Amino acid sequence: MHLRMVGAPDVVKPSEKIDDHSPHLNGNPVYTISDEIGAHDNSYSMASINSNEKSPGDPPDKKLAEADAEKQPLSGKKEERWWTTLMQVAVPFFIAGCGTIGAGLVLGTVRDWEVFQNISAIFVLVPSLSGLKGNLDMCLASRLSTQANLGNMESTREVISMVVGNISLVQVQAIVAATVVSVFAIVVNTITDRAINGSYVLLLVASAVFTATTTCFVLDFVMVMVIYGSHKFKVNPDNVATPLAASIGDIVSNTVLAVTAQYMYDQIRTDEEGIKREISLWQPIALMCVYYSLLPLWVFIVWRNKYTKKVLTSGWTPVISALFISGIGGIVLDQAVDHYRGYEVFQPIVNGIGGNLVCVQSSRLATHLHQTAIPGVLPENTRLIEWPWKTLFFGTAAAKVARMLLMLAVFGQIIFMMVADFVYQGMVTIQVPFGITYLVCALLQVMVLLYLAYMLVHLMWKKKKDPDNAAIPYLTALGDLLGSIFLGLAFVILSLFGMEYGNNVQ
Repeated sequence: MHLRMVGAPDVVKPSEKIDDHSPHLNGNPVYTISDEIGAHDNSYSMASINSNEKSPGDPPDKKLAEADAEKQPLSGKKEERWWTTLMQVAVPFFIAGCGTIGAGLVLGTVRDWEVFQNISAIFVLVPSLSGLKGNLDMCLASRLSTQANLGNMESTREVISMVVGNISLVQVQAIVAATVVSVFAIVVNTITDRAINGSYVLLLVASAVFTATTTCFVLDFVMVMVIYGSHKFKVNPDNVATPLAASIGDIVSNTVLAVTAQYMYDQIRTDEEGIKREISLWQPIALMCVYYSLLPLWVFIVWRNKYTKKVLTSGWTPVISALFISGIGGIVLDQAVDHYRGYEVFQPIVNGIGGNLVCVQSSRLATHLHQTAIPGVLPENTRLIEWPWKTLFFGTAAAKVARMLLMLAVFGQIIFMMVADFVYQGMVTIQVPFGITYLVCALLQVMVLLYLAYMLVHLMWKKKKDPDNAAIPYLTALGDLLGSIFLGLAFVILSLFGMEYGNNVQ
């Protein structure tokens, strides 16, 4: 269906300006809804589009049957076949799953390093930094995927402008947000330990900023190439980019954080007698000076770029809010690793898989709205609040993709759980009670996230906020929090019955 002014020769695209001299009906511009196939024209006024009230010329109401609602494509052009969507999502999903396994194994290894043993705030930083990097990269991937699907990646000059602006924006957000999350970790550590060490403050801030900015800068270029290549090869970037953005960086960010923090800790630690060695603080101070001095340059580039100028002033609330939500998950991680061995191995897998899948759905929903609706107005037959089974199983256009994502979650979690256990323990030690409990908590997390994604994306659109920038940070942060809590409950329940993970290993 196309939206066209009566008497206008061409189809009016969402970005085109409407002629003020076009026909009006009761003070409202008159539009014609024309079918691509060439059906007869019907006239609508803006009042009939933006409200539920009928206006003169409105056709009779046509209620879309639930059985047909699911058949409506989440695309403004052509409906993707289910097997096409499944293949495009599954391949990067399993590749990214390897990244989540690696992230969990890294945590399982570094948890015994001196810096993690003596500075517990590092564990608070881990999910927050992983979530931050994932948020920024996935927002970038979602923005660029939307632009690709809207046909704005045909001009090389526009692509370069888009890429430079978005990568600069991510650097600004990474520097500011990493500083905020490191301060949050320091405050939490001060409250729990009732002490503060100035050298550790510098270590935490410098490590957080270096990890966030470096990993984002390198991996964003990879993400840009993936999106551009997907667009050129006629693959939907929404299906490919966001899963890769979600988890490839997890293993990198965890590794960079651990190595950087341990190196700086070696410069400021005390020996066994409690006498400080020669303290060398120039590394963290130098790092902070370099990145903070680059901040005005990144801001200038973003401000001069038409694709990112608006995000610079309006995209902070979701990112900062998501940091604190992920930070609560970090507190859960900090407490759980002290009581349950193996928790740190599976936590990145649960959180990463949930974040991957919900971001695919969120990005697809956002692209659909950009292609078919006006900001502030929901598409026809779309409700803001829907019954869970309609958004997850049957009854809406989003349900078809949701079912595939849930199926991927089940099979993916089984595979990743077994592989992570084998690599960590050296053999398969998973018992049936642990496997079932783990799958239930992981599947419950994904179902809650997919349901929240449907409502949140449409709510953002209704409030004229771009879901590509506003929804994903909240969803991934909630994924981290829910995954950490549900997995923690699984370990608690198993321990009550004497079925802790790894208790059968001699």
